[in-house]
Amino acid sequence: MNTTTTAPAAPPLPDDLTAVLKRMRMPYLRTAAPEVLATARAQRWDPTEVLRVLLAEEARGRDEATKAARRKAAGLPAGKTFESWRESDSSIPVPTQSALATLEWVGRAENLAISGPSGTGKTHFLEALAHQVIDAGMRVSWFTLESLTAAIGRAGADGSIGKTIARITRAELIVVDDIGMLPSGQAAAEAFYRLVDATYERRSLAVTSNIHPAGFDTIMPKTLATAAVDRLLHHAHVIITEGTSLRLTDATAGRGVVPLT
Repeated sequence: MNTTTTAPAAPPLPDDLTAVLKRMRMPYLRTAAPEVLATARAQRWDPTEVLRVLLAEEARGRDEATKAARRKAAGLPAGKTFESWRESDSSIPVPTQSALATLEWVGRAENLAISGPSGTGKTHFLEALAHQVIDAGMRVSWFTLESLTAAIGRAGADGSIGKTIARITRAELIVVDDIGMLPSGQAAAEAFYRLVDATYERRSLAVTSNIHPAGFDTIMPKTLATAAVDRLLHHAHVIITEGTSLRLTDATAGRGVVPLT
């Protein structure tokens, strides 16, 4: 016979207390309170300990909600973090990976430029860093050059470029991913220059490209490209990735899909 028993459910909060907590907008404290109060009664906690645990639960819940909202607002592409990152497979030196993961460069408003062949982990590494930035209580704005151009183009149509740039640069880290994958014209060059100029020595700007930033004048009008790259690289960590595509390696080794049964 199965004699397993379950603990009785903690009694709900009184309606008047629930109403006060709703009015005070403390949803996480309200959810945790029945179990915490039941435990406190059973273990005879000091009242200050009860208060500390309840307020800590509210703070934890708010922090997690803020992080979730910031991940959604950032527009990160694939949800890739350092949990799925294979540092030994990357051509980026491990000490460099570790130094960048401290995020000290973000605190100093320094830039990051990662260039190299497609599939060498540029976007994955940068997105993992972006998740760490959010976990550290900061904000991220993520774009491709095409989506940045579209956002600035829409702002130009209604005269709100300044407001749009200001909104983007509220983030501590702004990313422009995969520069050079598609042809870039005057509009893209102008959008990129506006962003680089607005973030210069104020915010961290990170870019990835299959082209070294010094070669951006081959895909953009030269004058704008030169001015943008001059500001981008002035306070930048420049990383070159090498090797064959990690995606191709995974596919060849059968790691790109779940085996069929």
